[in-house]
Amino acid sequence: MALNQTNKLVWIVETINRAGKITFEDLNRKWMDNVDLSGGEEMLKRTFHKWRDNIFDTFGLLIECEKGGLYRYYISNTSDLHNDSIENWLLSTYSVTNSLIGSKSIKNRIILEDIPSGMKYLDSIIDAMKKDCLIHITYYNYWRGDSRQHYVMPLCVKLFRQRWYMVGKAWSTGFITIFCLDRIKSFRLSSHTFEYPVDFSPEKYFNGCFGIITDENYPIQRVLLKVDARQAHYLRDLPLLPSGAQKELEHTNSYSIFELQVRPSIDFQQELLCQGDSLEVLEPQWLRDEIARIGKGIWEKNK
Repeated sequence: MALNQTNKLVWIVETINRAGKITFEDLNRKWMDNVDLSGGEEMLKRTFHKWRDNIFDTFGLLIECEKGGLYRYYISNTSDLHNDSIENWLLSTYSVTNSLIGSKSIKNRIILEDIPSGMKYLDSIIDAMKKDCLIHITYYNYWRGDSRQHYVMPLCVKLFRQRWYMVGKAWSTGFITIFCLDRIKSFRLSSHTFEYPVDFSPEKYFNGCFGIITDENYPIQRVLLKVDARQAHYLRDLPLLPSGAQKELEHTNSYSIFELQVRPSIDFQQELLCQGDSLEVLEPQWLRDEIARIGKGIWEKNK
């Protein structure tokens, strides 16, 4: 589906969702007002019904019509707008795209984050995943300071902090490694295929992980955090972990206590340190001691 076509579907979803319920006449009027997408031409009703089907196929959202009265259209499964599915991620991404397309006149007033170069190989890796083809990559390792060849089965990809990562299983050893796409120096699709391992689940593989570190030396465990009232707002609006893995147990005027089920690995510890003195680790004791030790080291180097 063309980019412009997808943008139109997103516009319909957003417009209906904002209105709650809307007649086709009002929807068509708003459509014609958006000249960037409509070109000033009205939306035919048969086109709208075709796009309703496309919206369900693309985003899993069901647009239904009232059986009487004003015969207004509405999204019947709005709860799906708030899940963590790839469809919802696509909807959010294209929604931002629509906003930017209509904002070229003030582009100097919109500041974006730079996207790392990993996008260069994302399409190729996804294509290899679709075909279950092995891939040859040259990968640069920060810790060793060198580049090495890898022949791997691409199992899944994950986006974290503006970077794409690939989970790959080595053909020769069966060892699973996580590769950051912007450190791949060369890529070649193999002519050989593999059977996707039935015992591998991307969701289970990253279960309990804050980011992309899956170190089993850190089992999933209960972590209690005491967060001052101001910082607690941020943890509610942008949780450290997906829904269900983070709960607010106590809420007062001066602080909140959050419970997390997480692997407290290095990346999670770094995130806690980013919170500064607005956060205190209550449990487990070993994590509290580790954060204190790192904090003391920072103080020693900067005093």
